[in-house]
Amino acid sequence: MYDQYYGFSGRPFQLTPDPDFYFESASHKKAMSYLGYGLNQGEGFIVITGEVGAGKSTLVAHLMERIDPAALTVAQVVTSALDGEELIHVVAQSFGLEVEGRDKAGALGAIESFFQDEARAGRRCLLVVDECQNLDFTALEELRMLSNFQLGSHPLLQSLLLGQPQFRRTLAHHPDLEQLRQRIIASHHLEALDAQEVEHYIHHRLTHVEWDGRPLFEDGLLSALYGATDGIPRRVNQVMNRLLLLGAIEEKDAVGLEMLDAVMAEMQSDELRGSHDRPNPLSIESQVAEPATGADFDAVPATEVAALLAQRDERTAELEAAISELQAAGGQPMQMAEQTDSDPQVDEALARIEQRLEEQERSFRHVLTMLIEWLEEDPSREAA
Repeated sequence: MYDQYYGFSGRPFQLTPDPDFYFESASHKKAMSYLGYGLNQGEGFIVITGEVGAGKSTLVAHLMERIDPAALTVAQVVTSALDGEELIHVVAQSFGLEVEGRDKAGALGAIESFFQDEARAGRRCLLVVDECQNLDFTALEELRMLSNFQLGSHPLLQSLLLGQPQFRRTLAHHPDLEQLRQRIIASHHLEALDAQEVEHYIHHRLTHVEWDGRPLFEDGLLSALYGATDGIPRRVNQVMNRLLLLGAIEEKDAVGLEMLDAVMAEMQSDELRGSHDRPNPLSIESQVAEPATGADFDAVPATEVAALLAQRDERTAELEAAISELQAAGGQPMQMAEQTDSDPQVDEALARIEQRLEEQERSFRHVLTMLIEWLEEDPSREAA
């Protein structure tokens, strides 16, 4: 929505990794240098860690664009809580290998044969494993064993391990991972953006979608944004999405600190609501007819929408009651302006009405923001 209102050619702050928006901070530049060095070695393990949302996946997506597929065969694994045997089968699948049944020996044999065939064809193999902090110790040991595959004196597999800070600590201190530690040839921890980098990051992404200076960012906004997000790129994207959406809804040509405060309060409210039990969910298909495309809207988390709409109805009823009270106190609504100077009861009733109208407007805005974010986060929902 806001991209159309501000005339952008795309969505500058989407949450999914997009190498087209890759921003080379000082830390990302170091990470790419370590990756380049490690890949040139052609063996062992490269480890990249960082906080949630620090840009690990975007870094890898950028790396994949620079790799020659004729020289390097890449498989990517996003893990959950896998043990060693499960990991072997997942690795086989990620390289496109079909292994009948759940035979570990058969899977290992198929993987080794595939690596040898690739080596004879002049290609090396790279395994990218994401969310490594979720791996069982036995899975990490299997990764080390896979690195033992060789053709003559040439290693057949190199691995890039990505994880959150706890994975870095596990590697450093686990007493049974000494052999894996000895095979790490490059390691880097992605740091958050500093205040100046946050400003450059925002301008970089906006420029990529043909930003022409609208909306304008008021003085102090980007500094405050850095403080609110700690320089974590994904958090910056989340807040900027909300800010620009609010600006489009309210038809603002400038974004300022007051709007940032409203967005942060709204996000904190969402987090608080998410930490408590909620009423039974109301699926979106009960409110909107299924589109012609047949898109599946089952199990849409629209609980907040339902609750806020219920609040809206309650406030509407309160507003109607207040108007009735006002009429009883001072006559018909058309006479309000004439009576406000002389009737304290009318003044009090008007103040209550104004307050309820403001609350209702905030609720409507929140409902609209949530619906738009839900629709835009998945292209398959565009028909809605």
